[in-house]
Amino acid sequence: MSVAEPPYPVETRPVEFRVEALCKAFDGRPVLSGIDLELRRGSFVALVGGSGCGKTVLLNHILGLMAPDSGRVLVACGAGREAPLADLAGLSPAARQAVYSRWGVVFQRNALFSGSVDDNLRLGLREVRGLDDWRAGRVAARVLAAVALPTDEDFLATPVHRLSGGMAKRLAVARALALDPVCLVYDEPTTGLDPVTAAQIQDLLLAAHLARRPDGQRRTTVVVTHDKDLLARLQPRVVMLHEGRVFYDGPFAAFRAAPSPIIRPYFERMPALQGGAAAD
Repeated sequence: MSVAEPPYPVETRPVEFRVEALCKAFDGRPVLSGIDLELRRGSFVALVGGSGCGKTVLLNHILGLMAPDSGRVLVACGAGREAPLADLAGLSPAARQAVYSRWGVVFQRNALFSGSVDDNLRLGLREVRGLDDWRAGRVAARVLAAVALPTDEDFLATPVHRLSGGMAKRLAVARALALDPVCLVYDEPTTGLDPVTAAQIQDLLLAAHLARRPDGQRRTTVVVTHDKDLLARLQPRVVMLHEGRVFYDGPFAAFRAAPSPIIRPYFERMPALQGGAAAD
C-alpha cells in the first residue's frame, strides 16, 4: 500500500505550512536561497537532497527552531478548515505553544527523555493535554499497541537506554501519536536501521498518516529522508532541495525516472547517504 490522497482536489485542502522566499546563511554561506513551498493538510511530503542542501535547516525553520534571515514561515493556527495562517516568528509564546501542541515531531536520534518508557509517554500527556494519570495510562497503552510495542508494566518501567534502536524509534513515534497531532514530522526516521526494522518503521509512518483523526481528517506528514525504499514503497510527494532552492517538486515516479544531471547522481547515492547520517 502507498500514500492515498483524500477524495477531494489538492487545492481545496487547508494550508498547513507556507514557506515564502525563505533565506538563511551561516557565516556568510547561503544555505537556503529563497525557498517557496506550500504543504496542504492531509499531504505526505518527503524532503530530499544531497548533503548540505538545507533539508534539516528548512525543517528547523518550519518547526520554529530557527529564525530566517529573510522571508517567513506561515502556519495554520487551528485544526479547522478555515484556520488562519500566521507568521510563526510573530506569534506570542502562548499562541506559538498552541501551534506546537498540534504537531508531533520525531527527531533523527529520537530525543527520548532519560527515565522510563512510561515517563516519556506521560509527560506530554500531562503537560500538554492535561490528562490525569488514569487517562494518560489509557492513551499510553493505546499508542504503544499502535506501534506494536508491549503494554505491560514491566515494559513501561524499562529505562529507555535499554531499548534497541528499532524499539526506541517506535517509542518516539508513539510519543508523538499520543498527543493526537494534526501534523507529524520525521527527521530521517529510518537512517541507521537494518532493512527489516526500516521496513517496519516505513509501514508505521504510513499507518499513522492514513489513520483518521476524531474529526475525520487525515494527518499531514513531512519526512526528511534519504531512504529510497521508503519513497518507493510509500510514493509520497517528493520535494528535492539543491543549492538552497526547490529543484524538484512532484510525484516519486517522475522523480525516479527523471534524466536530470542533478537528480540522477543523488538518486544513485541515496543508499550510501541512508547508511549514515549526512550533515544538512
